[in-house]
Amino acid sequence: MNNEQRIDAIQTMLDMQNAMNQRVHEEWFAQDFEWYRAIWIECGEMLEHFGWKWWKHQKPDVEQVKLELVDIFHFGLSSRIDGTTDFHEIARAMAEEISRPETGPEFRITLEKLAATAVGEHRFDGAAFAGCLEQIGMSFEELYRSYVGKNTLNFFRQDHGYKEGTYVKIWHGREDNEHLVEIIAALDIASPSFRDDVYQALKSNYPSS
Repeated sequence: MNNEQRIDAIQTMLDMQNAMNQRVHEEWFAQDFEWYRAIWIECGEMLEHFGWKWWKHQKPDVEQVKLELVDIFHFGLSSRIDGTTDFHEIARAMAEEISRPETGPEFRITLEKLAATAVGEHRFDGAAFAGCLEQIGMSFEELYRSYVGKNTLNFFRQDHGYKEGTYVKIWHGREDNEHLVEIIAALDIASPSFRDDVYQALKSNYPSS
């Protein structure tokens, strides 16, 4: 993606995050949720998946770390929505930060910078986040694909009885998450209809369709 495409992608994710937050609480912005706290707690959980205990053998679970980074981006997006600033303006600022990753000597140090900013300054550090992406080998395109996929799946679940307990999570012997991975890998993330394409593909694969 070039810079303008990245801005458009972030704006799309801001729209999606705002919509999901409204699904959780219609007046979510007025609640003043502590998104910064969710960020540093997720950082701690991520460090467990990456490994930090020098007294035992640990192998980084890279895929789980990537999933945690996607979760953190949910909170980072939420923290930037202030109720007044246009989403395109927010997206442009975030794209600028992400284009200039800040890294420490290794992943754990960079992750601690991300957590420290959240704890000490109560904000999402886009540059440190980009540094984590770089050091774990996760491209922005992969972040976008995973974010849109997970957000769309969450909406799909809600639309098909997740809250009521009638949603079917196992499709043809596999969990919906597994189907999602295949779906997003087969679609063009540069397409303006990527989000809708993901939803329609989920609908086509769902057992009750």
